Formats: sequence, structure tokens, C-alpha cells
Amino acid sequence: MTDIQHHVPDDLLMGYATGALPRAFDLVIATHVSLSDEARARLEAYEAVGGAVLDTLDEADLSDDCLQKTLAMVGDTARSDRPITTSGGTFPAPLRAAVGGDEDAVRWRSVGAGVKQCVLYSDDSGTARLLRIPAGRAMPEHSHHGTEMTLVLKGAFRDEDGVFSRGDIEVADAEVSHTPVAEPGEDCICLVATNARLRFQGLLPRIAQPFVGI
Repeated sequence: MTDIQHHVPDDLLMGYATGALPRAFDLVIATHVSLSDEARARLEAYEAVGGAVLDTLDEADLSDDCLQKTLAMVGDTARSDRPITTSGGTFPAPLRAAVGGDEDAVRWRSVGAGVKQCVLYSDDSGTARLLRIPAGRAMPEHSHHGTEMTLVLKGAFRDEDGVFSRGDIEVADAEVSHTPVAEPGEDCICLVATNARLRFQGLLPRIAQPFVGI
């Protein structure tokens, strides 16, 4: 397993365990859990607690077609991004399922200054994208209108909160303003989920923002 220094916070991990998070955040957490024994153990504990709570609830009367309706709903919303460990390659199994393969299957799109992205999916609740930042390149300084979750898959970056390497996850909100810089030596590939647009400080990034969708 990767030597992970920055783990997913408890509130987000519990939200994942209860199915309360947007799909984009689910993918980031499932991928992080696939790389982290520590996060997987915490997730299993939260799921066990949730099961114990369900056992204490009173029984309720159900309609005759309740099972069929429930199975239909599960079929429509079943997640392919469950946390499964994997060996080999850059992407863990949940991300490979979303991409349709490993790193070589990504359809990158340039967003300027050598940075590339691939939007995996986007809806009203959030957007999940892959970012590839050239080694040594700085991203524009920005803060956030909502929450941004960034999981490193390859290489590393540093910002005001430290160095983030493979498996590390950074959660930034409206209180955080930072300038991520890819570490030298290897391009940094990250899985990023957001539920609102970033708030760029510079004029040029703000002009380009509607075209790149970040």
C-alpha cells in the first residue's frame, strides 16, 4: 500500500458510508479507500455501526411491491466506484471503471499552460475530472465557492498545506486559498471532485474559466 499522509476526513467518509454524498465525491473517496488500508478500516467500522443502528429500528409495514421497487432503484443507481483494492497500473479499480481503463485510456483535453483535463461526469450535484499537471508547473491561485476534493494518483504537488503524493487527499473549502504546484520529476495526475466553480484570483484564469469548466 501507498504511504499516505493525508487521509479523507471522518465526516466525508461517514457520508460515503451512508450514501449521502454526490456521485463525484463518491468516486474520489472510493478511489482513496482503494489505496488506503487505514481509510478502508475506518469505512468498515462506520458501515458496521450503521448496520447496528438499523437493527435497533422498529419494523415498518411494507407494500406488496416494495421489494420490486427497491431492486429497481438499486439497479438504476448502483455504484461501480466501490472501494476495491488493485495491483498494477496507475488507477485503482473504481477509477478504472469510470474511465474505461487505466491511464492510457484517458481522453485528455488541453486547458492551457500544459495542463490537461478529462471530465468523467458532471451533474447538478458535482463534477469529477482528472487533471494532469506538468512537473514543476503551478496551477493558478484560487479559492472555492464550494468544496474541492483532490486525490493524487501519480507524481505529487505541494501547496500551503504541505506535500501531497499518491493516495493523499486534500479537501479545500471556501476558507482555503492555495496555489498547487506539481513537484519536479514527474507529471502530477489527480482525481478532482467539486460541487461549485473555483474562485480564481487572476484575470486570465477567470476569463478562461467558462471555456474549461473548472
